[in-house]
Amino acid sequence: MELPVRKHVRLKEYDYSRNGGYFVTVCTKDRRNILSDVVGRGLAPAEIRLTDCGQLVETELFALSVRYGFVRVEKYVIMPNHVHVLLMFGSGTAGASPRPTLMQVIGTFKSLSTRRWNEKAGTGGEKLWQSGYHEHIIRDDNNFLLHWQYIDQNPARWGEDEYYAENAGGAP
Repeated sequence: MELPVRKHVRLKEYDYSRNGGYFVTVCTKDRRNILSDVVGRGLAPAEIRLTDCGQLVETELFALSVRYGFVRVEKYVIMPNHVHVLLMFGSGTAGASPRPTLMQVIGTFKSLSTRRWNEKAGTGGEKLWQSGYHEHIIRDDNNFLLHWQYIDQNPARWGEDEYYAENAGGAP
């Protein structure tokens, strides 16, 4: 059996530790619906209700700004099986040299949220997230606004979302 060839989506010459904005999507392993429930679709406005796992993920998302003083979470949504987040890298350091890259920041988020969830749920080291993530470099104010609106509108579009999975798995 031949393994699929992974496509590298990172820009070769881009410094992913530099100041700027990033739109990031991280999916749960096997697209399991374990982070939240979307309620009120239809006539009622869609609302996100975080599960215990989703609450822990939210806590770890906010911890990024504490852990890395140059990182600011601008906007996010925790969907049933994925997280969208707009991150801003500002000036400052993380007490490390060289400054961490986007990949290292997201790696820390995924690693710590997985570890804390496994401790809380007693799941014995199962993966919470799929490997990799999707990222987009925010190029200007219009691009920032476009991604802000995408995050805002994501719960209302859950049924049509590319990550939608009606009854995908349960807890890890």
